[in-house]
Amino acid sequence: MQSLQLANGERTVPVLGLGTARLGDSEAARDDEVRAVGHALQLGYRLIDTAEMYGAGGAEEVVGAALAASGLARDAVFVVSKVYPHHASRAGLQAACRRSLQRLGLAHIDLYLLHWRGAAPLAETVAGFEDLRRDGLIRDWGVSNFDVADLEALWRVPDGSRCAANQVYYSLTARGIEFDLLPWLRAHGVAAMAHSPIDQGPLAQSGALQSLAQPLGLTAAQLALAWVLRQPGVVAVAKAAHPAHQRDNLAAAAVELPAPVLAELDRLYPPPRCKQPLALT
Repeated sequence: MQSLQLANGERTVPVLGLGTARLGDSEAARDDEVRAVGHALQLGYRLIDTAEMYGAGGAEEVVGAALAASGLARDAVFVVSKVYPHHASRAGLQAACRRSLQRLGLAHIDLYLLHWRGAAPLAETVAGFEDLRRDGLIRDWGVSNFDVADLEALWRVPDGSRCAANQVYYSLTARGIEFDLLPWLRAHGVAAMAHSPIDQGPLAQSGALQSLAQPLGLTAAQLALAWVLRQPGVVAVAKAAHPAHQRDNLAAAAVELPAPVLAELDRLYPPPRCKQPLALT
């Protein structure tokens, strides 16, 4: 699988990862969820995205259990987690990160994101991230759900430009970031991480996409995912618990879409012509 170089030049991140939103909510489902994440690792997924918010930490526990059972070397898997905004003070980040590490059973997180912008001053949050990085508890840090104005504010604080990634909703039906945010990220060397690239499922049922995908030997979901991954500087994180869906998503990472198909997708889902609010889930 292709990888994307992060801005600091020290790490690369696979262009497709497994999302874990809505995992960890139920103790009864825990074993099945651990097996699902473990199966993804067996298939070759090497990027896992989670957050302290998912399942109130339960998703991190699922990921940790799957990683422990996988037998993979720590540096073979790129682990992303996210911190609540109300934990994003300098001291709060230390405590939240250590809780996440304990649930994950890891000594460090590869990429630690601020889940969305909250009341904590950005300068304090960045200082906290830098503390964690210097202490070796995280390798890199970034943000999530930041628009251009938020990023410009981040760049004005000390070390704010060390931000490695911005995770946002991006799919065929949510193309707003193409107008100004995606060009800004590229210009500043920040990776765009697209969550919900299949709109949490509905695009997989699209008749129009199925008609375009079938002649290519693809499913509608694979077509939608391949479309997101065609963009330079973009990493996609897709949730898939079923083994068949995991395999399909992984195969989509190797697909090159022909120009006529891309043109038809632009007709069906036109690119933005003006500034749009960030899509949120």
